[in-house]
Amino acid sequence: MTRLFGIAGIQMTPVAWDPNGTIDKMQEIVTQVGRSFPWVNLCLFHELVVPGLVQFTSAPRPDIWPELMQPIPGPFTDRLCEIARRSGRWLAPGSMYETVDGKVYNTALVISPDGEIVAKYRKIFPWLPFEAGTAAGDEFCVFDIPDVGRFGLCICYDTWFPETVRTLAWMGAEVILHPTMTPTADRPLELVMNQANAVFNQCYFVDINGVGPWGGGRSMIVDPDGRIVQQAGERETILTEILDLDNVRKAREFGTLGLCQLWKQLRTTEVEFPIYRNVIGTGEIYRNLGDLKAPKTLNLP
Repeated sequence: MTRLFGIAGIQMTPVAWDPNGTIDKMQEIVTQVGRSFPWVNLCLFHELVVPGLVQFTSAPRPDIWPELMQPIPGPFTDRLCEIARRSGRWLAPGSMYETVDGKVYNTALVISPDGEIVAKYRKIFPWLPFEAGTAAGDEFCVFDIPDVGRFGLCICYDTWFPETVRTLAWMGAEVILHPTMTPTADRPLELVMNQANAVFNQCYFVDINGVGPWGGGRSMIVDPDGRIVQQAGERETILTEILDLDNVRKAREFGTLGLCQLWKQLRTTEVEFPIYRNVIGTGEIYRNLGDLKAPKTLNLP
């Protein structure tokens, strides 16, 4: 049986400082997608789309800041679950700030067409030192869509650490959903990493960025052979694509472009990688590296 799956990546501008206004906009877009592209099964939005702010370290707004952070489930997720239920589609509503026991996490969700939260992922690698107001998660996230396949979830800066996507693929993920929010000059580098993650792991990689102050756009869908299937510009855009998950099986079985059967070779290698023995901080590379903090001077230690 062919495993086809329709996806829509929503590259949009949130309503600043107005989560409910942003959720209203998300609902309108999901409804529009349903009318225009009835074959779409899942809608994916960008990182921190719900709180609609530029960075966690941006200027405080004491009048509204507490309203941007909520427990999960909570009022925001109740509304998002209702959007998924009414549309009859899977919904990956980017990420939001989740409050738990006095900590704040950057948390992404996946909601089923029944309106149930089926996956929750807390960003393992906050963008330090700039995202220092959020705590780091400690669990990887994969979830299954019946009769289709296994999907993995990661957020923005996570992909600068190739171990993240590699672990999701090792756990069986065939499609990686990657909400991001990158308005900075490193966006072209992320586009290279999107392709690299697809190639190294022989999977689909779906990267959705914001626009305006919330990102430089250029959202991207990459196939298991590393080909760019679609790439947006720098304006609000809906990327729609039909993924064929049998292409993942083909790449992993016969090799990338029919050449490189890397997962089979990893399975049989007897090499142990010392970096993964819980001693990463003892590597020679750290001998002359300073502390992780925002630089205040160009003078190196």
